[in-house]
Amino acid sequence: MFTTALRPQDSSTLPPDDLVAAIHALKQDLNAVILAHYYQEPAIQDIADYIGDSLGLSRQAAAIDSDVIVFAGVHFMAETAKILNPDKLVLLPDLEAGCSLADSCPPAEFAAFKATHPDHLVISYINCTAEIKAMSDIICTSANAVKIVEQIPAEQPILFAPDQNLGRYVMAQTERDLVLWPGSCIVHETFSERRLIEL
Repeated sequence: MFTTALRPQDSSTLPPDDLVAAIHALKQDLNAVILAHYYQEPAIQDIADYIGDSLGLSRQAAAIDSDVIVFAGVHFMAETAKILNPDKLVLLPDLEAGCSLADSCPPAEFAAFKATHPDHLVISYINCTAEIKAMSDIICTSANAVKIVEQIPAEQPILFAPDQNLGRYVMAQTERDLVLWPGSCIVHETFSERRLIEL
């Protein structure tokens, strides 16, 4: 079933067209699919079978009929694909690919924080690690976070993680008090009213 796989040193000597052809041949031989996040460079997107945001790619991962999923994204995205496909091989080509939002919520620290709020329902934004998902009662997306909180009885206290900015938005939209984990995305933190006005 397997053909000779390209080693990193082999791939650097191939002309670009030959490398693309070799990748397509390997995908066919291994019944593999490449999922690429919008943030990937055009050369990666060009060889991907699906391109999207983390939610869209999770949906694709759940729907595809391939034996191997190569995830051109960050750790939590590949973890989510594996959770949705426990019997498939999920590969993350760059093991250094991280997400500052997911990294802002270390599991041990979050477990201690959660322990100080034992009566709280834990809602976590999908852009978090598998460990944080496992400690959560509900996983939300940015598109459905408000709707989920609106469905929870007003007397039920809620702990929201890891994105405090999404949590603040949900609080404003629902007029609910939430206990927020102080996590954030460093890219989103660079935006400010002053910088927007400067644009």
